[in-house]
Amino acid sequence: MADPQQALQGKLILDSGKLAGSYFEKTVILICRHDSSGSFGLVLNRPLKRTLGSVISEPLVEGLAKTPIYTGGPVQPEALSFLQETEVRSEYDILPQLTLGHSLEALKERFALSAAEFRLHAYSGYSGWAAGQLADEMKAGCWIVHPASESLVFHPHPDVLWRHILREKGGLHRLLGDCPDNPSLN
Repeated sequence: MADPQQALQGKLILDSGKLAGSYFEKTVILICRHDSSGSFGLVLNRPLKRTLGSVISEPLVEGLAKTPIYTGGPVQPEALSFLQETEVRSEYDILPQLTLGHSLEALKERFALSAAEFRLHAYSGYSGWAAGQLADEMKAGCWIVHPASESLVFHPHPDVLWRHILREKGGLHRLLGDCPDNPSLN
């Protein structure tokens, strides 16, 4: 049987219910990098209800200014990362139509050169794991792996993404997704 930890890049990991009370409770994380040195991902379902235009002091074109910002994770909250839709490529960064960037200047250039609209999210901070740390968490059953897609990365209702994916998976996962936030109030 193949080791699932070796194939996490470009996949989603979801809290399996074992992370209650932690920063990662009910999170959906896109794993952007996963190798022998560690792992890097972005939380997809924690919108900040702010846009780039509201936090960047310099003027931005309208499309870039309206880009929503999410909390990408607890590490380096001052660092910005961007997930952007691209044309289909045979060799790709994360998914065939999704690339990761860290340069606001590169995005400004893309907006200046491109007449076509594309989906874009900004992330403040990131989620990171040292070498072997995520593998240990996977073995402990903390995370559920799910295939990533552009439609899930840019889901129109990120606040329900965790439940949506668990319901989509079905079976016991659906039961977890349907569980009330506080069962004692049930």
